[in-house]
Amino acid sequence: MEGDISVLKTIAAGLAIGLGSLGPALGIGLIAAKAMEALGRNPEASGPIQQNMILALAFAEAIAIYALVVAFVIIFIG
Repeated sequence: MEGDISVLKTIAAGLAIGLGSLGPALGIGLIAAKAMEALGRNPEASGPIQQNMILALAFAEAIAIYALVVAFVIIFIG
């Protein structure tokens, strides 16, 4: 019985981090692609574009970190 719960917790943690990092990974790719497109169209605006891109990347990465925390909670506390 205890072994079954341990296996289920491991699977749940793997799904949490796997699916929880899928969205941010796609978002980061889209952010970078759109920033490069904007830089190609207007190279003079590289400062504000880069600044906003880094801020958006940080927000997207925070969501992946939340998924990691949930995975750790499932494994160690749940």
